[in-house]
Amino acid sequence: MERPTKFTARDPPGNAKLDCTAIIANFANDAMLEAVVASITIRNLDDDLKRRLRMRAAEHGRSMEEEAREILRRAIGGIIAPKNLGHAIHARFAAIGGVDLELPARGLMREPPSFS
Repeated sequence: MERPTKFTARDPPGNAKLDCTAIIANFANDAMLEAVVASITIRNLDDDLKRRLRMRAAEHGRSMEEEAREILRRAIGGIIAPKNLGHAIHARFAAIGGVDLELPARGLMREPPSFS
């Protein structure tokens, strides 16, 4: 599934709407990323950095690739993507202590329009 990279306008300029499907797709993709095994290629790696990675891997009895995976796990292992949109929204506002909204009082329903 391709991840949307930007929000789009569906209507002509002056009457633009935010494409909410892109926002929802981003949250859905984040939740799905946990189950996907991916490959990355790192280009233009400095020779000294590569040498230090090789030495560190040897010290731990691992391949360079496994050592790089372990470094990434440790660096971002504590970050867990929310499982669904509701959890994502809750997590966003939980950091500031939540938000209490005052609900307006409900009134009587208005009369339906007459088309006669």
